[in-house]
Amino acid sequence: MSWRSLTLLAALVLLATLSGCRDASDSVELRLAHILDATHPVHQGMAFLGERLEEFSEGTMRVKIYPSGQLGNERESVELLQLGMLDMTKVASSVIENFVPAMGVYSLPYLFEDHNHFWTTLNGPVGNEILLQGTPFRIRGLCYYDAGFRSFYISDRAVRTPEDLGGLKIRVMRSNLSIQTINMLGANATPMAYGELYTALQQGVVDGAENNPPNFYGSKHFEQARYYTLDEHAAPPDVLLIGTHTWNGLTAQQQEWLAQATAESVTHQRRLWMEATAAALQAVQDAGVTVIRPNKAPFQEAVAPIYDSIEGTELGRWAERIRVSTQ
Repeated sequence: MSWRSLTLLAALVLLATLSGCRDASDSVELRLAHILDATHPVHQGMAFLGERLEEFSEGTMRVKIYPSGQLGNERESVELLQLGMLDMTKVASSVIENFVPAMGVYSLPYLFEDHNHFWTTLNGPVGNEILLQGTPFRIRGLCYYDAGFRSFYISDRAVRTPEDLGGLKIRVMRSNLSIQTINMLGANATPMAYGELYTALQQGVVDGAENNPPNFYGSKHFEQARYYTLDEHAAPPDVLLIGTHTWNGLTAQQQEWLAQATAESVTHQRRLWMEATAAALQAVQDAGVTVIRPNKAPFQEAVAPIYDSIEGTELGRWAERIRVSTQ
């Protein structure tokens, strides 16, 4: 049995033990697992959700958070949710593309014109519809958290045009659309676990990666990658999920409290994210990283064929609804 399998088994045993005492009183404790550390703005947003939920419910509802991958990686957390062994989890939208295909739309490059378009979409009808697409698979989306716009960071080369990416090995998430995007920009997409990336940059296994400013800084990848190009090619959000077994077990009043606490946590997290982004960009520049703000048009032109390839598909229809919403 693999180490990851043993970890998942241990998590199942732990959660089964915890589940056995959930109904010992009228109170409800929702168990929420994620892979981020407790200093991350998204974790802080979820902690705020827990505080507000406890206030709304006068102490009858609480959220117990298991950060830093204590109960497994994001995919494993989703599986625990589907099994009814976990109540809530936070995952990147790209992680659940295989569970909820509609979530794949957020991995498309240059889908959003700007941050306003991003949040208008996520908080509007399309975003809400996509949150509920996982219901048949026993997962229900509660909200989106800001995970920023992803940009390239490279060990030893300034990237100002797609041609500058030619031949570079770039670490990407395990998302088909992310891989396709990076390859179309001229680089060699290299899927790799995030935890392995620092060493891979250090040893030259990859030439660079792509991520948002807070993660670039918080991971200390800036120690190995000295050029950061803010091309902002993708903006897959983080998604807060609840198992349908848990949601359906709540009363209408409890669902209302949870929805209100969640909405307030989104506003709180967005503010924290903006502050963290500004601070991270300043910190990496102070550390000697060259931050480049390129003309995005050549990057957008290079990946435009992706939209032609999905025309007429379900993914293409979601993308069209999002793109025309600004017209």
